[in-house]
Amino acid sequence: MGLSNLHESTRRVRHPHHHLPISLSLAPLVMLVGMLAVTIRTYGSDSLSGPSQVVLLMSAAICCVIGSVFARVPWRKFEQTITQNISQVATALIILLFIGALGGAWMVSGIVPTMIYYGLELIHPSVFLASTCVISALVSIMTGSSWTTIATIGLALMGIGRAQGFEEGWIAGAIISGAYFGDKVSPLSDTTVLAAGACDVPLFTHIRYMMLTTIPSMVVALLLFIVAGLLHDTGDLTQLETFRLALAGRFHISLWLMLVPLLTAVMIVRRLPAIVTMFASTLLAMVFALLFQPEALTEIGGGDLFSGAMQSVFGSTSLTTSDPMLSELAATRGMSGMMSTIWLILCAVCFGATMTAGGMTEGITRMFISFAKGRMSTVSSTVASGLLLNATVADQYICILLSGNVFRNIYEKRNLESRLLSRTTEDAVTVTSVLVPWNSCGMTQSTVLGVSTLTYLPYCFFNLISPFMSILMAAIGYQIKPRRKEVQ
Repeated sequence: MGLSNLHESTRRVRHPHHHLPISLSLAPLVMLVGMLAVTIRTYGSDSLSGPSQVVLLMSAAICCVIGSVFARVPWRKFEQTITQNISQVATALIILLFIGALGGAWMVSGIVPTMIYYGLELIHPSVFLASTCVISALVSIMTGSSWTTIATIGLALMGIGRAQGFEEGWIAGAIISGAYFGDKVSPLSDTTVLAAGACDVPLFTHIRYMMLTTIPSMVVALLLFIVAGLLHDTGDLTQLETFRLALAGRFHISLWLMLVPLLTAVMIVRRLPAIVTMFASTLLAMVFALLFQPEALTEIGGGDLFSGAMQSVFGSTSLTTSDPMLSELAATRGMSGMMSTIWLILCAVCFGATMTAGGMTEGITRMFISFAKGRMSTVSSTVASGLLLNATVADQYICILLSGNVFRNIYEKRNLESRLLSRTTEDAVTVTSVLVPWNSCGMTQSTVLGVSTLTYLPYCFFNLISPFMSILMAAIGYQIKPRRKEVQ
């Protein structure tokens, strides 16, 4: 996504003609949560295949009615904002398609099975959760992308964790905690660059200052994962060996396959566009699949090698294995498996756009600004506003920009340094976006990992702790200095 274009388009959003009272501003969000609760209870795991999308569009319609009647917002304004917001997430939607293709190609080519095969040998169950968090963090720091980390190494770690008997929520929580830690502190991360730029803070000043809340949050999360791992019943470890033999029996396991992740890492470090990197990685994986897994491709294609290769990229695949867990792991959905998520994101963007155009987002933010009196209340208001923006706007990029633009003057008036605003914005917005089921991040990671947002939410310790750590540091006043003494 073009961050400069996003910044400019966000500034172009005009305020409605009349301010809305907080009750009307919150009404669409309350109705959305209520209708989603009923929908999830009724449809269960099928709620994301259509019912939730309808609920989001119904909530968007409620925003239009409230904005038109009470704020006198013309319909053209709603149309313009919806079009604007959809254009801002267009690149992310294309990346989602490539994530589906990449996941299918890496699985069928044997890359992910090879990672799992050697990972089961190297990572002991007692330290698996903590190791998963650390590995995800390191990969995310190097790539600057939580999405890429979760779509690649995250899939392998999910397979290892399942084989070792961990619940899916714990595994996904450890992966997401590490991935979002790395995304948050990496100078290659677009959200980190955006948060620093939106608050007019030098990038490395922003990163250094974030360490004061980010490292303690990560330490607490790691301690929790270590304790959970030590308490985990490893059971009969011979089952792990059985699973490794099943992997070797179904796929050609070879360290040569690790050339694809290595070359992908090189492309990421050289900062090639995400779409280019994912396309090249998918293409490389398919070449290696033809070389190392021709039997699997032939089985998928019904006897046709080329058909099997294409199917693994764009469609659903399944392979016959000697282990039921491996059969479930080896099944992929390709690009087509991402369509429900893309559909959901488009509906969520429509809801967020109508909230913004109708004046509801401004009304909610205005409520929090009214509480911003001192240092702690200002930071707490920023955190609360960021959390609610994640739930209403449903896109972390727009939320980061809104938080920076709205609170900048407040921090200046309170004589608070701008790096405090940029840090608080990241603590409140970047890491919590993945916890909202209808946020683009929550929908994406849930789809990629195959674990519902509400299932992994309680175990994303780093993401849950970060906002509270930001408020705690504000309460203590540690390294929070008057604006005139701000270190650049």
